[in-house]
Amino acid sequence: MAERDPILRSAELGSDSGDGAPQSPPSDTLIIVPVRNFVLFPGVVLPIAVGRPQSVAAAQEAVKQGKQVGFLMQRDPELQNPSAVDLHRTGTVANVLRYLTAPDGTNHIIAQGEQRFRVVEFTRENPYLVARITRLEEPQAQTPEIEARFLHLQGQALEALQLLPQAPQELVAAVQGANTPSALGDLVAAYIDITPDEKQELLETVDLVARMDKISRLLARRIEVLRLSQEIGQQTKAALDERQREVLLREQMAAIQRQLGEGEEGKAQEIAELNAAIAKANMPEEVDQAARKEVRRLERMPEAAAEYGMIRTYLDWLIELPWALPEEKPIDIAEARRILDADHFGLEKIKSRIVEFLAVRKLAPNGKAPILCFVGPPGVGKTSLGQSIARAMDRKFVRVSLGGVHDEAEIRGHRRTYIGALPGNIIQGIRKAGTRNCVMMLDEIDKMGAGIQGDPSAAMLEVLDPEQNGTFRDNYLGVPFDLSRVVFIATANMLDTIPGPLRDRMEIISLAGYTEGEKLQIAKRYLVARQLEANGLKPEQVSLSDDVLLAVIRSYTREAGVRGLEREIGRILRNAAVRIAEGSATEVPIGLDDLTTILGPPRFENEVAMRTSVPGVATGLAWTPVGGDILFIEATRSPGKGSFTLTGQLGDVMRESAQAALSLVKNRAVSLGIDPGSFEKTDIHVHIPAGAIPKDGPSAGVAMFMALVSLLTGRTIRSDTAMTGEISLRGLVLPVGGIKEKVVAAQASGITRVMLPARNRRDFEEIPEEVRNRLEFIWLERAEDAVQAALDPVGVASAA
Repeated sequence: MAERDPILRSAELGSDSGDGAPQSPPSDTLIIVPVRNFVLFPGVVLPIAVGRPQSVAAAQEAVKQGKQVGFLMQRDPELQNPSAVDLHRTGTVANVLRYLTAPDGTNHIIAQGEQRFRVVEFTRENPYLVARITRLEEPQAQTPEIEARFLHLQGQALEALQLLPQAPQELVAAVQGANTPSALGDLVAAYIDITPDEKQELLETVDLVARMDKISRLLARRIEVLRLSQEIGQQTKAALDERQREVLLREQMAAIQRQLGEGEEGKAQEIAELNAAIAKANMPEEVDQAARKEVRRLERMPEAAAEYGMIRTYLDWLIELPWALPEEKPIDIAEARRILDADHFGLEKIKSRIVEFLAVRKLAPNGKAPILCFVGPPGVGKTSLGQSIARAMDRKFVRVSLGGVHDEAEIRGHRRTYIGALPGNIIQGIRKAGTRNCVMMLDEIDKMGAGIQGDPSAAMLEVLDPEQNGTFRDNYLGVPFDLSRVVFIATANMLDTIPGPLRDRMEIISLAGYTEGEKLQIAKRYLVARQLEANGLKPEQVSLSDDVLLAVIRSYTREAGVRGLEREIGRILRNAAVRIAEGSATEVPIGLDDLTTILGPPRFENEVAMRTSVPGVATGLAWTPVGGDILFIEATRSPGKGSFTLTGQLGDVMRESAQAALSLVKNRAVSLGIDPGSFEKTDIHVHIPAGAIPKDGPSAGVAMFMALVSLLTGRTIRSDTAMTGEISLRGLVLPVGGIKEKVVAAQASGITRVMLPARNRRDFEEIPEEVRNRLEFIWLERAEDAVQAALDPVGVASAA
């Protein structure tokens, strides 16, 4: 005989009697029915399927004797015939309400849980399990702590039932009608969606507070899962509803189109119109084939497809671009001269070069004309020169602003794979002009900058190269476009920021600032008339004399161009417009005495004489991106140990020029009449005013040298003299750039003598004739030439 379970008693109280029938179990024993993956709780009525012979025998015996049974969950659900050691020790005592045998032979019982029990020991194992048990009483204390948990758990259970898609109303009523915390806890534990092991743990938790806390935690987790599941379901349903709505609307739209004759027939008509437009566009063969291929794709594609609109937009771009070259009108050189003279005063050399450019285009219309680049300060008329060229050639004018462009796609376009893709600015400009031989102004070409999307200046290399732009390929179009007939004109304020390869493809034409006389003529011919029209005035209502305009030019503006001058003229005319509009005057003559009232006190005055009235002050000439300017260099000395200080936010090159000037002065001290021993006992400080403005460059070398010589010899520098030039340690005066702009600025500031490097004589012809006639030029070969020409002959005691 097999070894007995150690839990079984040695003497079985339920052994068979002599007639073979099993005896009834004692009152403290209970028939045990093992169950798999199932836990019955007290107070819960559930149907239970009994299929194993041991379980069927136990159920039938309990029904026959009218006894209760105990349900114990087995630890391993895979075991077919569990023994006593395979079962949990805590279960539920239940009443068998009904025993049913189905037609297919399966047995079912409907059991009602009554009370928890714990097995003390098993007393029988065959033909069914019998155990002696201890019934576990439910705690009856109603403390505030338990009542609070009861209300919280009841609310959680109702919330969970509301989240269920089809919650049984009987279960809702049962939760609402639960009258004790233990009954509510067992009800929730029975129906909550948790694992059998978690339910067994709840059954074994006798302490009511601990049990309700565990149930509440488990239920909170299930509520969160149900809430998320409900949200996901709602979102999915909304997506499906939107999709179904879209399908329904499309079907309705198709039906309406069929009724109106706009369905397939409408699409066929659209395709036919596209083919006709392509044939009419006179595209090159390669482009024509690409366009017709896209039309065939469009024909096979449903109108509802997302790509349908993209292809249609692409075809519209191809059709609207001017592929055919229009008949060019012959260029009239005399008319071109007249237009340039009418639009611009002065700029004779610039206009002469433009006439040469037009003459070459007339004689060689198919030749590769150079790309002109107008470089100069703001307000000197660079953009208007491009418009005049377009008028002279009788061509369309289009302006493409390149200032701030830092994406290569702005030039070459975006690829069609991107949503919202468009061609680059060049192709967009061609489409706007409507002709392939337009005049395109590339404005502010020096202000392009490289970014993370590429370098647009590199993309401009192909655009501005006559050898390559005949097959320019825009990323959006994907087919070559001939730019060789476009007249490109670029503008820039400075050349330093234009990459070398790009600058090499253009012919640079410099525009210096206007002279005082040129500004006066520009104001009389253009600015006053333009501002009269802008302010609604007639010429007879306001009179501005030449003296008034000159006063505005000298005392209220200091610029290379005329934009500031036009603004000041506008202020004067607006003041007159107020007086005429309010009826206090019909004619307003503007005199010199009125300027202070209208424009305020003069903003600029001639401070050259004041600055150079003491030794150690020299007037230099500087170049800036907005034109030339005068630059004062001040030097002073004090007792010390021979230190040398430089201030004024100077760059490294200018600091080196100052050091070279000091070394040259020390080297030439004896010939200059300076005590060589004084350098060791004197601290020298050189300052360039306007300290907030960065300054750099070698061209202030001569001015620094003269400021030091003036300081140490006690002789002042002539107040009517300005100078520029780089100086070497050998005393040579080296050439510098920006001579034209510097000389124009000197004349505008009241200077009558300028000292320039002798090697800059080549730039003399570029200086406007009006300026040349008003200035005396001193050409410097060596530093000694500057000393002889600049210092006053009479020594003045130094103020050190």
